[in-house]
Amino acid sequence: MRDGPIRRFIKRLALWRYSFDLGVTRWILRARGEPRYRLTGSCTGCGKCCESPMIPVSTPVFRLRSLRWIALTWHRVINGFEFMGEDRRQKIFVFRCTHYDPATRQCDSYDSRPGMCRDYPRNLLYSALPEFLPECGYQALYKKAEGLRKSLERANLPPEKLEELLKKLHLQDKPDKK
Repeated sequence: MRDGPIRRFIKRLALWRYSFDLGVTRWILRARGEPRYRLTGSCTGCGKCCESPMIPVSTPVFRLRSLRWIALTWHRVINGFEFMGEDRRQKIFVFRCTHYDPATRQCDSYDSRPGMCRDYPRNLLYSALPEFLPECGYQALYKKAEGLRKSLERANLPPEKLEELLKKLHLQDKPDKK
């Protein structure tokens, strides 16, 4: 499903607003010392992030039918995201992207993709403990990893426990990818 001229125009306006909001928000967060992680690695082209986009939403959007309907309709009509399910605990909508071609692992509307797609995986760096898909070539590295890693090494932990903590706390450059 390729985007037509009207949908492209609407997506450009939405992208401008998204980019403005994101710029202001990140400027404020940087003033507060965020993000605590830096992005390392590169895209492997696996396409897993495009197969099932997940969008966290606020409690009112998740709970109130009218706001929920507006959000889901916007993503279906404008972004081409078909609602597949939700994570009630984390208030996340899970979609299937109609622009993603699993055979070629490409987006048929890449130049008019939504802001959330353009910002991935940088948006994960602002979470408490960023989690990337197992196939993803990107990873987060805690900016103050060296000092914390040295403290953990001095704690005389069993090697397997130390390795587990280094991975979970994003304190090593290249976590083991299995």
